[in-house]
Amino acid sequence: MSVSASPARALRDPLADFTAMLDTSLQQNAFLKLVLARHVGAEVDLQRVVIKQVTVREQACLSFVYRYKTRDITRNLPLADAQALIATLLPESFRNAHLLTLTDEVQLEFSKKGKPMLHRTELAQGTAAPASAAHDREKKRYLELSRPFLRDLGVTDAQQQLIPSMSRKWKQINKFIEVFAHAFAGAALDPQQPVRVADFGSGKGYLTFAIHDYLSNTLQRQALVTGVELRADMVQLCNAAAARLDHPGLAFEHGDVRTVVPSAIDVMIALHACDIATDYAIHTGIRTGAAIIMCSPCCHKQIRLQIQSPALLKPMLQYGLHLGQQAEMVTDSLRALYLEACGYETKVFEFISLEHTNKNKMILAVKRQRPLDRAPLLARIEELKQFYSIREHCLEVLLRGDGLL
Repeated sequence: MSVSASPARALRDPLADFTAMLDTSLQQNAFLKLVLARHVGAEVDLQRVVIKQVTVREQACLSFVYRYKTRDITRNLPLADAQALIATLLPESFRNAHLLTLTDEVQLEFSKKGKPMLHRTELAQGTAAPASAAHDREKKRYLELSRPFLRDLGVTDAQQQLIPSMSRKWKQINKFIEVFAHAFAGAALDPQQPVRVADFGSGKGYLTFAIHDYLSNTLQRQALVTGVELRADMVQLCNAAAARLDHPGLAFEHGDVRTVVPSAIDVMIALHACDIATDYAIHTGIRTGAAIIMCSPCCHKQIRLQIQSPALLKPMLQYGLHLGQQAEMVTDSLRALYLEACGYETKVFEFISLEHTNKNKMILAVKRQRPLDRAPLLARIEELKQFYSIREHCLEVLLRGDGLL
């Protein structure tokens, strides 16, 4: 890797230069990580502080993780307060600061007598970042910041630069497209036919625009994408944006998964559909022959009200938190098994949060070319239902009503 180094003696005030580089990296959204080490403060067990940028309630902040011998303590501060705190910590509490940005690796050290020394390694364009920096960056971007819809939806500014407060949303969009891209590559879809997508609960349309853009521009596929949303103002806003930005084949409709039912779907998306709305969405995907089903469940009321915990588990499940976690696990496990029984290869995994919520589970199902024998799966489902005294699961009722089970 080609690098250029700036010797310490060329800098008249190393601490001031370090502070300026930190400030510039934050302003240009190039900041990756700052580590304060060689602790000399009063707290004996404090070893280092690791600082990263986060977004809290749509405000850009720095997250300070104080690493002790036996525990970690996290503190989030707005950028101005965070920079002021860092200034007080160097060199009174820490004698070493390691700054990683998208363009530089900077090391600030203080001698025993307090003399500052600054070492800066500037990464040449086109070279890889150091391993530590690469670890903090997303390995691959599935969308470019230059895409017009990102500016129109407030993700980027007029210069096509990421707005700091939208950094988390930008990561979420890319993670979603990454998951979709892998699923799409393994799906059996006719490359000569348009890809029909239904996104239930599309909201402001971040992911709906993103998937249409990915299919149309990245994969060069004809895409017919429909966003379905209950809030009429969001539907109007998104349709206006789609027309303004020239996204042919992208449209938004007012309604939900029970009122807007396309006759055929290749990709069914339902993120944060509450309680049995997720079951209706999965049923719609199966009934319309979707090759890909992507769901992020939210709330699990139906099963929680039915579960009768076995006597052995009651001491553990007397706590509401554990009972809720059990209901979530049982509900989504049954959903995954029903999908398997209907001919889908199904995965359940933790997905990066698409909103400011801890509901970040993803159920991803890709239709198999050769379905499995469903008899053992249905027997396993019945055993689970009997174990937990579950009388009715909404998805099973819907599937049986259409003769799909």
